[in-house]
Amino acid sequence: MSQKIRTKGARALAEALKALKTNSTLTTLNLKDNKIGENGSVALAEALKTNSTLTTLYLQDNEIRENGGVALAEALKTNSTLTTLNLEDNKIGENGGVMLAEALKTNSTLTTLYLQDNEIGENGGVALAEALKINSTLTTLDLSLNSIREKGGVALAEALKTNSTLTTLYLQGNEIGENGGVALAEALKINSTLTTLNLRLSSIGENGDVALAEALKINSTLTTLNLEDNSIGENGSVALAEALKVNSTLTTLDLSLNSIREKGGVALAEALKTNSTLTTLYLYNNSIGENGGVALAEALKTNSTLTTLNLGLNSIGENGGVALAEALKINSTLTTLNLGWSSIGKNGSVALAEALKINSTLTTLNLDGNSIGENGGVALAEALKTNSTLTTLNLYNNSIGENGGVALAEILKTNSTLTTLNLERNLIGENGGVALAEALKTNSTLTTSNLHSNSIGENGGVALAEALKTNSTLTTLYLQDNKIGENGGVALAEALKTNSTLTTLILQSNPIGENGSVALAEALKTNSTLTTLNLYNNSIGENGGVALAEALKTNSTLTTLNLEGNSIWIKGLLVFSEALKTNLTLTTLSLEGNKIADKIALALYESVKTNSTLTSLNLGCESIEDDGLQALSEALKTNTSLIKLNLQSNSIEDNGAQTLAEALKTNSTLTTLCLKYNSIGFNGAQALAEALKTNSTLTTLDLENNSTGDKGAQELAEALKTNATLTTLDLWRNSIRSSGAQALAVALKINVTLTALYLQNNLIGDNGALALSEALKTNSVLSTLDLWGNSIGDNGAQALAEALKTNSTLKILDLQKNTIGDNGALALAEALKINSTLANLNLWHNSIGDNGAWLQYQVSQVITLRIGL
Repeated sequence: MSQKIRTKGARALAEALKALKTNSTLTTLNLKDNKIGENGSVALAEALKTNSTLTTLYLQDNEIRENGGVALAEALKTNSTLTTLNLEDNKIGENGGVMLAEALKTNSTLTTLYLQDNEIGENGGVALAEALKINSTLTTLDLSLNSIREKGGVALAEALKTNSTLTTLYLQGNEIGENGGVALAEALKINSTLTTLNLRLSSIGENGDVALAEALKINSTLTTLNLEDNSIGENGSVALAEALKVNSTLTTLDLSLNSIREKGGVALAEALKTNSTLTTLYLYNNSIGENGGVALAEALKTNSTLTTLNLGLNSIGENGGVALAEALKINSTLTTLNLGWSSIGKNGSVALAEALKINSTLTTLNLDGNSIGENGGVALAEALKTNSTLTTLNLYNNSIGENGGVALAEILKTNSTLTTLNLERNLIGENGGVALAEALKTNSTLTTSNLHSNSIGENGGVALAEALKTNSTLTTLYLQDNKIGENGGVALAEALKTNSTLTTLILQSNPIGENGSVALAEALKTNSTLTTLNLYNNSIGENGGVALAEALKTNSTLTTLNLEGNSIWIKGLLVFSEALKTNLTLTTLSLEGNKIADKIALALYESVKTNSTLTSLNLGCESIEDDGLQALSEALKTNTSLIKLNLQSNSIEDNGAQTLAEALKTNSTLTTLCLKYNSIGFNGAQALAEALKTNSTLTTLDLENNSTGDKGAQELAEALKTNATLTTLDLWRNSIRSSGAQALAVALKINVTLTALYLQNNLIGDNGALALSEALKTNSVLSTLDLWGNSIGDNGAQALAEALKTNSTLKILDLQKNTIGDNGALALAEALKINSTLANLNLWHNSIGDNGAWLQYQVSQVITLRIGL
């Protein structure tokens, strides 16, 4: 028996505890993203001490933090039934990690433990490594994004030398460095149980990779190795290639986003000629060039095991495309080939088309962004006449034009294998749309068709509608930006009355007008399959809004409805308020850009009080006034389902913000509140800050461009000292200067939950940067800091650089459009030689000269770096 708790916070906890204490059959409990907090997790831990049936517990993203982690660890010492525990994204910290490690020394039932993004750090990693030396049941351990760094990586490597049960280890994003990579390599020479190792974004570099390659020559159990984005160059890839010549167990190797270049590509190709176990090879974005592509093609002629090859973004060119095509004529094992954005051009695509006439194994082909043109489109169509294996064809942004579209349509009449066809941005035009529609009348396999931005027009829309009346397989249709107009909308509506398979229809930006939307509304009264309808920017107007709202009173399948920018006013919104009282299926409703008068707002928000299914409501750009906000706030006090509310650009002033703040003091479900582009000022910020001191569910607050000023920032900073749930705070463009930044800095020294702080365009200056730098020296949770456009000069940059030498959690630092010169750049560069966690530093549009830019370039191998002058 399994149970998923769908409520939030305290209610979620109550349900879970009741189930654990009284139910004798429950084996799986899913509390993911319920914000039960530390107290909730402590109570659950107590229940686990006596519960004897639960085997699987999902607690990811619940803000259980250190105390919750420690309590659960204690429970694991006595619990004898739990086999799977997921604690992803809970910030249990170093102590939580250490205590879980202690529990693993005696626990004999847990087999799977997910600890991704928990800030367990080096000591937590070392403790878990020690536990692995003793534990004999754990088979899967996920430690991704935990900053265990070199020390943790080396410790885990030592543990792997004696551990004989762990089969899967995820260490992605831990910056274990070269030494960590070398240590793990040594362990792999001895370990005989590990089958999967994920080292994505680990900075193991060339030396680490070479060491792993040596290990692969001896290791006989590892089947999956992920080395994506590790600054591996030509030498590292050559070493891996040599290892593949003798290794007989590895089946999956991911080298995406490295710099193996032509030499590496050629070496790997040679290895594939003799290797007989590798089935999946990812080389995305490695600059292997034409020669690398040609070499791999030669290897495919004799290789008989590789099934998936990703060569996207590699500029293999026409010659590489032609060579691969020749290989496909002979190869009989490859099923998936990704050549997206590889510059294969018309000739490459024509050659591939010829190959498809013969090849009988390829099922997925991605040719996105290759400028194959009409000739390429027509050639591929010809190939599909005889090809009987391809199921997915991606041709996004290839300018195949009308002729290419018509040719592909003709083939769909007889082809019986293709299920997904992506023709987005190909200008197939009206004739192409009509031709595809004709094909859909007889085609019985296509389930997904993407025709986004193809100018198919009204006739194309009408033709597709006729096809939907008889087609019984298509489930997803993308028609945004196609100018199908009113006639197209009406025709599609008629089709929906009889069609019983389509679940997703995207009609964004098609000017279907009132008549089109009224017709669609009528269809929704009888249609029982459509779950998602996007009518953004369609000029449906008042009557269209009324009709759609009426349809929602009886429709029982639609879950997502997007009506942004449609000029729905009083009558339409009034009927929507009535519909929400009875509708039991709609979870997401977007009304942004429609005008809600106060008396209508009262009715709409009254319905929110009782509605129990709506989770996301977008009311941006609605000109909501004080009375309306009062009604909405009252609704939030009792509503128990809404988790996301967007009120951007509504001219909300301090009174409105104060009203919303009162609601937040009692509301226990809302997690995201967007108030950007309003005018709440200092008083509004002060009220919201007071609410944050007691609110325990809000995780994201967007106050961009609200004129809160320094005083508003200071009030919010005070709230951050005690608030334990907010993870994202956006204060862009709020006239915050140094004193506001200083107050926020003080809060950051105490706050243990905020992970993202956006202060773009606030003029905090060097003094503000100095204060924030001091905070970064002790803060252990902030991962994103945006200081774009804040008049920060060299002094501020140097202070931030000092902080980066000791800070171990910041991953993104945005310093665009400041006044940082060479001295500041040099200081940051020096810091980056020591810092091992920062992944993205943006210095675009500063005053950095050649000296600063050159030193930054020297360390850019370990971070993503953009420099502008």
